[in-house]
Amino acid sequence: MSQMIKVGMADLNICKSPNAITTLGLGSCIGIAIYDPVTKIGGLAHIMLPDSTKIRNNSNIAKFADTGIVELVNRMVRAGAGRTRMVAKIAGGAKMFEVNGADSIGSIGEKNALASKQKLRELGIRLIAEDTGLNYGRTVELHCDTGEYYIKSVGKPLKII
Repeated sequence: MSQMIKVGMADLNICKSPNAITTLGLGSCIGIAIYDPVTKIGGLAHIMLPDSTKIRNNSNIAKFADTGIVELVNRMVRAGAGRTRMVAKIAGGAKMFEVNGADSIGSIGEKNALASKQKLRELGIRLIAEDTGLNYGRTVELHCDTGEYYIKSVGKPLKII
């Protein structure tokens, strides 16, 4: 019997086939799934903010794209995943609030998505699918037996990327 591992907000974890890993309620946050198709080791990070260097109280490395993705990759490698085989899928980064002003909270989802993509590029991890933006929340599940990333949204059909 496979198990569903839960990841909270500003949290990350890894899992191995036949298990799956999930995080609930991604709004402007990004769910970054990284997967090694050979060892079937996967990881999921629930990123809230793009850049730890802009925040004074930044001790929670899972909260930020720049530090959370690095930690996720390191944990996967320690568990036996091959860094050169890793691929990534991201979801979330919605614009949950309509806000006036160019650099306001309304664009945090977009900034999270861009920061996540940039960090993956720096680490040489290929982004093979994404479901980001728009104005609705998402719940995601990474299935480590297949590498499929399930995206569930209220009132929308299940999307598998």
